[in-house]
Amino acid sequence: MQLSEQEIIRREKLNKLVEMGINAFPAEEYKITDTTESIKQDFSESKQVKIAGRLMSRRIQGKASFAELQDSTGKIQVYFNRDEICTGEDKTLYNEVYKHLLDIGDIIGIEGDLFTTQVGEKTVLVKNFTLLTKSLRPLPQAKTDENGVIHDAFNDPELRYRQRYVDLTVNPHIKEIFVKRTKLFNAMRTFFNDAGYFEVETPILQSIPGGAAAKPFITHHNALDIPLYLRIANELYLKRLIVGGFDGVYEFSKNFRNEGMDRTHNPEFTAMEIYVAYKDYNWMMDFTEKLLEFCAGQVNGNAESTFGEHTINWKAPYPRVSMTEAIQKYTGFDITGKTEQELFVFAKSIGIDVNETMGKGKLIDEIFGEKCEGNFIQPTFITDYPIEMSPLTKKHRSKEGLTERFELMVCGKEIANAYSELNDPIDQRERFEAQMTLSERGDDEAMFIDQDFLRALEYGMPPTSGLGIGMDRLIMFLTDNASIQEVLFFPQMRPEKTVPQIELGEDEKVILEILNSQEEPFSLAEVKERSQLSGKKWDKASKTLTKNNLVKVEKIEDQVLMKLV
Repeated sequence: MQLSEQEIIRREKLNKLVEMGINAFPAEEYKITDTTESIKQDFSESKQVKIAGRLMSRRIQGKASFAELQDSTGKIQVYFNRDEICTGEDKTLYNEVYKHLLDIGDIIGIEGDLFTTQVGEKTVLVKNFTLLTKSLRPLPQAKTDENGVIHDAFNDPELRYRQRYVDLTVNPHIKEIFVKRTKLFNAMRTFFNDAGYFEVETPILQSIPGGAAAKPFITHHNALDIPLYLRIANELYLKRLIVGGFDGVYEFSKNFRNEGMDRTHNPEFTAMEIYVAYKDYNWMMDFTEKLLEFCAGQVNGNAESTFGEHTINWKAPYPRVSMTEAIQKYTGFDITGKTEQELFVFAKSIGIDVNETMGKGKLIDEIFGEKCEGNFIQPTFITDYPIEMSPLTKKHRSKEGLTERFELMVCGKEIANAYSELNDPIDQRERFEAQMTLSERGDDEAMFIDQDFLRALEYGMPPTSGLGIGMDRLIMFLTDNASIQEVLFFPQMRPEKTVPQIELGEDEKVILEILNSQEEPFSLAEVKERSQLSGKKWDKASKTLTKNNLVKVEKIEDQVLMKLV
């Protein structure tokens, strides 16, 4: 492992601490009495406190020092005074340990008394401190110049997502996103539990990836010697529980779809699905808008949230627009009664990229997605989807060729999907078989036939309405984040690029030393002459350096030059 200069210095400090008999990673419990937040909320002069956190900054002035300690609730100023900490003759704890062996990022415990500085800053006067964890890597340190411009801030998205632990430490405001995320989950649970519905868990490893049209991840169960799929949805299992006699069940599920990644899609995501017996999609629309109004209030304190340039009003009720009306309004084309070929030709004519594997449902979905979705900013229910788009949904009770389904659109994105659930096993089998036909045409997102689910329906499932909500996308809208990576602690990333470690011999080091001796490039002949290497050694060393992009050889006019890259 190659270490930076700072990392080497910190390890040397660690060794010195060990030599002094100080354990830099102690195992025993450190009992704290307060947090930075509780201190500020219940501050009283001279109160004794015991806190722990990370040392984030310090200003050493001889025998005294002001520093900043950060714990999970915030930051507070602490004051180190040599004579307060070292009351006897031995000043080692301050002079050596604090001043020279501690670093920014170290985690320490502090015992002390509260006081207010002359400028009104609530501060802890340190009476004793304990090293709890030595930080062996330096934290990024942002600096503000005389013009107020911040330099070296830890704001590169790839680094932040890959090293979320650093992001949360040096950008503590990021934590608020995840606090709100948990508030959202708690709010939903409260709403469902108060309504009398039951939280359950269903399998993540499934023999058939059912409940949605999506490409699954495939794995293998060694003990059973069978292929299994990571869950793309939990719908079919939750419906089995309705068959089994539950009147209302819900689950927060981790789902996995082996599809593209962008600012609003992650291959691993969290969904909430709820199924309630003896209800239909009209009831579910009323339920959904009340749920989201309640959640917005619990997360943000009111029924509004900001998303980019938009202010979203989550207060019920929401407008209801049929898919047919939406497509006709924004394209002028009426999809009613149109054949697959007519839909294909129209989609092509308005510049949508479609292909022969797409059935009517996919074609309509593409037209709506490309030309309509972006127009719905405020929460809007899009209702009554064509039957080809909804293989698990009841046929509309009065509109031929449509189903009793809605999606909730916000800022041009779908965040909820709901049905009057199909409970006719004969109709459901025919829909599954139609999906298999699409699969044979090359649609790798078409649904499988789940024979056990069909068997469950044959025992009888009461009239039921179900709702699914994409939790990651919903929290994006509630916290003003345009990228899904911002609301996931650890979003999926490409493998981290590693810099290859090059083992240089003495011959290569000789050449590099010559090239480092002046800023201007040398002639190739001069470097070779000064290196005093034999022809064979020169060839091997120079090839190693050029191959690993450490030096460059180029011809300028009549001269062949060698220089550092």
